[in-house]
Amino acid sequence: MSDYKPYSTYRDSGIEWIGLVPEHWELKPLKIVASHNDDSLPDSTEPEETISYVDISSANYNEGISKVEEMSFGNAPSRARRKANSGDVIVSTVRTYLKAVASVGDEFAHCIFSTGFAVLRSRPGKLEPKFLKWLVLNDLFIQAVEAHSEGLSYPAINPSTLVGLKTAIPSQKEQKKIASVLESETTRIDTLITKKTRFIELLKEKRQALITHAVTKGLNPNVKLKDSGVEWIGEVPEHWEVISGNRLFSESKQLAFEDDQHLSATQKYGVIPLEEFQELEGRRVTQAVKNLEKRKHARINDFVISMRSFQGGIERVKANGCVRSSYVVLKPTPASHVGYFTYLFKSITYIQGLQATSMFIRDGQDLSYNNFRQVKVPCPSVSEQAQIADYLDKTIKSIDMLVTKTQRSIDLLKERRSAFITAAVTGQIDL
Repeated sequence: MSDYKPYSTYRDSGIEWIGLVPEHWELKPLKIVASHNDDSLPDSTEPEETISYVDISSANYNEGISKVEEMSFGNAPSRARRKANSGDVIVSTVRTYLKAVASVGDEFAHCIFSTGFAVLRSRPGKLEPKFLKWLVLNDLFIQAVEAHSEGLSYPAINPSTLVGLKTAIPSQKEQKKIASVLESETTRIDTLITKKTRFIELLKEKRQALITHAVTKGLNPNVKLKDSGVEWIGEVPEHWEVISGNRLFSESKQLAFEDDQHLSATQKYGVIPLEEFQELEGRRVTQAVKNLEKRKHARINDFVISMRSFQGGIERVKANGCVRSSYVVLKPTPASHVGYFTYLFKSITYIQGLQATSMFIRDGQDLSYNNFRQVKVPCPSVSEQAQIADYLDKTIKSIDMLVTKTQRSIDLLKERRSAFITAAVTGQIDL
């Protein structure tokens, strides 16, 4: 963006969210250059007619339209009414903080959109459709929409208020030029983001493969292997045992102490204090109010089977405290090294083994100690478990650092993309 210079002269727009604009740009309410909600699906549509429906949750600022649902008109929600043309822009008028804003391309022009969207369409001779796209996708405009929304828990903006927002409009010749440069530059940035995102995916695949290999095959590439007799494990070193989990971990039913802090079992951080989780995530969590007297005590280096364990494995406890009564607390025996089993319990193959113990797997289903004891696990000596854990600690740390570094570069590219769009459509730079 530093390659571009500002315009020679500016004036105050009088529009809070824009500030200064080029001297020759015009200031107009959006409705002067764009219409809204021009077309809708009539109530007389045949119930059997198939429609492609886009709901509020299926569109967002970063990815555009991400999901389309096929359904009959008769089974569609009553809000499935808005129609759009290619080049139109959809803006959510409800829950505006979600930033459900997207341009409608050719592939989505046949879709039916929720009435929660305002469908904006450029007026011929006044606004270029491609410029409308970038005008509405710029951060300052989206912030203005949020600022003019009403309601706390369910903020919404009236479509007439939305199109009444004033904006700065250059000549159509400039609109075309700005739209062309933005298309080129954002495509270049998006290509970089795609490549870096794929790199992260490959790193995560490598991470998981390293863990799975180390906890099932060990570190010696020349060791003799034997069939474990367990499908998810495959072959293991000849000197390893393959035993049931209950020989390595006992179930603890010890009730919580009066001064126990509340712990949160998370797939991302392990089992940590609830307050720490809320701080890390930047949001409040609704606490359980029933069966508090039945909550279970858990200590550092215990493991917890939670309601999400069938999806993401068993979590290690990082602090002393208490967990929900429905959770299973596992106490390690002297034959288990917590570092080794921290990796094993989070490996994809172990999770598949855990899932195989249940015929009723579904989101939110509790798993029991009986499920756990059914899963046989590879068990080297404690000293070898420690060696594997140390190796993985070092190797995984380097991979995680590279993932973090790459993700940060993606975030910076997204910030640059947003800043460039805003600068271009508000006249901060002369393209």
